[in-house]
Amino acid sequence: MKEVGLSQFDTSNRPITIAIMAMGGQGGGVLANWLVDLAEHGGYIAQTTSVPGVAQRTGATIYYVELFPQEAARKAGREPVLALMPVPGDVDIVIAAEFMEVGRALQRGFITPERTTVIASSHRVYGISEKMAMGDGVLDPEPIRMGVQESAKSFIHFDMEAAAEAQGSVISAVLFGAVAGSDALPFPREAFADAIRRGGIGVEASLRAFDAGERQARGEAAPAAPASTPGAEPVDPELRELVSRIETRLPQAVRFNAREGVRRLVDYQDPAYARDYLDRVEEIAALETEQGGGEARDYRISAETARHLALWMSYEDTIRVADLKTRAKRFKRVHDEVRAESDQIVYVTEFMHPRVEEICDTLPAGIGRWILNSPRVCSLLGRFTRRGRHIQTAKLQGFLLLYTLAGMRRWRRSTLRYAEERARINAWLERVRGLVPADPMLALEVVLCQRLVKGYGDTHARGLSSFNMLIQVLDTHRERSDIAELLRRLREAALADEGGKALRAALDELARETPAGQPVETARGETV
Repeated sequence: MKEVGLSQFDTSNRPITIAIMAMGGQGGGVLANWLVDLAEHGGYIAQTTSVPGVAQRTGATIYYVELFPQEAARKAGREPVLALMPVPGDVDIVIAAEFMEVGRALQRGFITPERTTVIASSHRVYGISEKMAMGDGVLDPEPIRMGVQESAKSFIHFDMEAAAEAQGSVISAVLFGAVAGSDALPFPREAFADAIRRGGIGVEASLRAFDAGERQARGEAAPAAPASTPGAEPVDPELRELVSRIETRLPQAVRFNAREGVRRLVDYQDPAYARDYLDRVEEIAALETEQGGGEARDYRISAETARHLALWMSYEDTIRVADLKTRAKRFKRVHDEVRAESDQIVYVTEFMHPRVEEICDTLPAGIGRWILNSPRVCSLLGRFTRRGRHIQTAKLQGFLLLYTLAGMRRWRRSTLRYAEERARINAWLERVRGLVPADPMLALEVVLCQRLVKGYGDTHARGLSSFNMLIQVLDTHRERSDIAELLRRLREAALADEGGKALRAALDELARETPAGQPVETARGETV
């Protein structure tokens, strides 16, 4: 163990400054408290403050810690004046519990090559703008990694979330271990461990995670994870049967997506719904095997079908939204994010604004269709849905309203939305089955078009409209030799922006190429 003495740190005239950037539930406050405890037991005056962010919308909470040696204060004959917020160009250690927060620290000028040690987890918690993108909106972390490497004195980064999970602990303990392993603070290793012990909560798991973080920060191998307990196999016989089907009837390349699909659909509906899903995936995989070439293509058609079929079958409806908003783990996450005490009540206000269409979607198919086909009834119902409603799920009335709606899951198969989505899915899979023998590449592109169908309300309506436009193009231009490439370009255009400008431009260009007498009609009846 490398010994670090106070003489190596110029702390006589200035404090050691530490900025911690963490979101709710990541233990940023716990980490700050550990650092304060560590410093105070190590002969330092310590101060911590925090400025809340709004998670990934405007950044995480910044916990700011300043440490000043008591001996230097005694010699000066007065207490130091410590700052409440980090100052650009004057931060010694930046700790980020999520990788994009490092980018924000870099943007704010907290990272400088002559001073700053950066300690960050390389995992991602996707921001709202990334999740809202029609296509793949995930930001590329590589420019941030390169920028920090050029701008920091020292840069330690690895997947600390995974390290914490492997040790059965939380990321704050791994970050604390990485700080110890960085040698950026003038305290011995045992002093760090003692701060965790004095905390008194989850000590054993936190020390394991601390050890993992310290070792990986020093470039050593992480300690082995605790032995897993028996019972990894599903206990429920229906779930065991589903897992067995995946392992025995599907090619290796398809199994991962199929397992995730089954897990998602059992949670969404029930095991019978997941069996229906596997029936369809097995049918595509068998067809790909019969036609030959499936193994050479690594069964990509079947693997992508397994993925996108699960997404489509778990479509977002009002029942699903109500279910997610009344789950215990959601209340716990919100409670942790606002850092409420265990005896405090956190009131969560949900804004719900279902349209007439979404209300009808939740009704039995016959009743829902009758209302939608009755302008007078739609108009009357619309008067009650013009404004959204604020529902407090921490109060009995609001919770029971959403809980009752979530309980309608058992009748989901009788709803209008289920009937419509099932018809769309059947038509989509029928096209795929017909294309696999004749044109496997085109079959794959049709599978991937499902990426357009996502979300809830207006987002779903726009995506479905784009999907229908692409299917119309497929039917109109089926004989083109480059139809697979054309479909790919149109899909990428549809995913480029939420407003559909890129897709309209691409369809306009296609219309100019199309001979007279072959108009392209969109799902809305527009002729392109």
